[in-house]
Amino acid sequence: MAELNVTKKSISSLFSEMQGTKFIIPDYQRPYKWDLEKCEILWQDLTGFFEERIGSEEYYLGTVVTCKNDESGKIEIEVIDGQQRITSLLLLLRAFYSKLENSAIEDDNITGLKNQIAPCIWDVNPISGKVSDTSLIHIESRVATESDNEVFHAILRTGKSKPSATDLYSKNYNYFFSMCEEYAMHNPIHWQAFCVSILKNCIILPIDCEKLDTALTIFSTLNDRGMPLSDSDIFKAQLYRTKTTAEGKSEFTSSWKELTETVDDARLSLDALFRYYSHVIRGRNSDKTKEIGLRKFYAGVDNKFKKLEQTDFMKELQELAEFWLTVKAGESKFLEREFISRQSFKYLHCLNYYPNEYWKYVTSAYFLKNKDSDSFHTKFSEFLGTLISFLFSEFVQKPTVNAIKDSCYQFCIDIFKGKPLTITASISSEFSTTLAQTANNRIARAMILLHAYLNPNQSDKIDSNFQIEHIFPRVWNTANYNGWNHEDAKVYLERYGNKVAIGKKLNIQAGNGYFGQKKNKYKDSPIANVNDLSKYPSDDWVKTDIEAREKLFLESIVGFFHSNLHKK
Repeated sequence: MAELNVTKKSISSLFSEMQGTKFIIPDYQRPYKWDLEKCEILWQDLTGFFEERIGSEEYYLGTVVTCKNDESGKIEIEVIDGQQRITSLLLLLRAFYSKLENSAIEDDNITGLKNQIAPCIWDVNPISGKVSDTSLIHIESRVATESDNEVFHAILRTGKSKPSATDLYSKNYNYFFSMCEEYAMHNPIHWQAFCVSILKNCIILPIDCEKLDTALTIFSTLNDRGMPLSDSDIFKAQLYRTKTTAEGKSEFTSSWKELTETVDDARLSLDALFRYYSHVIRGRNSDKTKEIGLRKFYAGVDNKFKKLEQTDFMKELQELAEFWLTVKAGESKFLEREFISRQSFKYLHCLNYYPNEYWKYVTSAYFLKNKDSDSFHTKFSEFLGTLISFLFSEFVQKPTVNAIKDSCYQFCIDIFKGKPLTITASISSEFSTTLAQTANNRIARAMILLHAYLNPNQSDKIDSNFQIEHIFPRVWNTANYNGWNHEDAKVYLERYGNKVAIGKKLNIQAGNGYFGQKKNKYKDSPIANVNDLSKYPSDDWVKTDIEAREKLFLESIVGFFHSNLHKK
């Protein structure tokens, strides 16, 4: 049997064929978000099409992706893509019908139009074609976090809404109704033909799928204007469905809203948080297998999403989100006690420039395993020192994600077993040479920042908007540098010995001048490495100075890595 069926339908046929069933907006969908601007565009497109069309020309309104669901014992049509469009079209059709209901005179044309629109909105008597129960509407929204679904359903039942209402359903319905009134007033001859044109000549392309995965795949492929459903949208629906009481559903809705607000404040995504937590689960289960897609991981082989039902799932997700919010905010306190030390924040700052997020998976596991420990404040910085040394030294030697993936999986297991991190990699004898060659690639910023933090006089965290200062400037000026030529300068310009982390404002003030002049600016810097340069004995900055400083730079970084990776 085919997994999908693609057809071409008018608005009239799409909705009127829903007799005895309805479109379901699943609880994992986002709430209705169309605002007046989108409704205005739709109205202008429809009126423009009607007024300019020739003959039987059709207007294409896009696709609708649906999936049949018979879990409840009766067939329901879940809307995967197109819920915003379907909802808005039904509000428009209800506005048409309300306008017709309010007509001072009801002739055959008015009656005929009502009989065409009614089966689009409601179930009708199969013999008389009349509406006997306006509660039998052709759509039901089950969006878990949407508080005004009843407003939407009531509008379709009654055709009434409060003029002062602020919800999007009411505002959009009121807009459509006012536009119908206005159009009928200014175009009385064409008004009824306009209604027929919308019903018969505006085309939807429904894609009906038998399986949810197929529908979601098609949705992600087709949708270039809306927001495809995320993995966390699906997880929200699965979690919501496990709540069997109204109280449980309400509590979950509140918890999910709080979680969403926390990740937004932390500048995370819910999908990212679920991925971090997946490595917590993997660590607890000693799972070292290849990482799989997020949805597939939580669904499991039986597609039952059992991992979402574990004890304290939402509680731990919220705590993990709050931890990352604390990190972003630079707050030392968490869970009402001193939690993250100044040294830890320095390491976290450097890790933020690591080329991928695997360090966050391991750090998330460490947090949830050790958050209740009285020694977290001191032990966390030791852990981060080891993690940063391993990750950066490995990236220097093998700059691919594959070089650290398996180790990070093992680290999560080590953490939950209460063991030291299993460090199997070593620093080669050529490491300093290899590190020196990274001075102009994507790890360089992290290395320069780490070097700044390794200065024993650097007590404070460096501003996140720091810049890289070239001590010998990139803009060449022969008048300032005796004994240098352009080719020599080009070779030495991008070496670590010629670079230093500096505040944005001071970097602008220092400019591209002579080193002797820039030293006077450097002395105002709160960054110890920059301040040290202000005390440099010479007013010249030449090859030997860059070479000497680079030697010290490399010794500092390599010594730090060695000290953390070879602890007794």
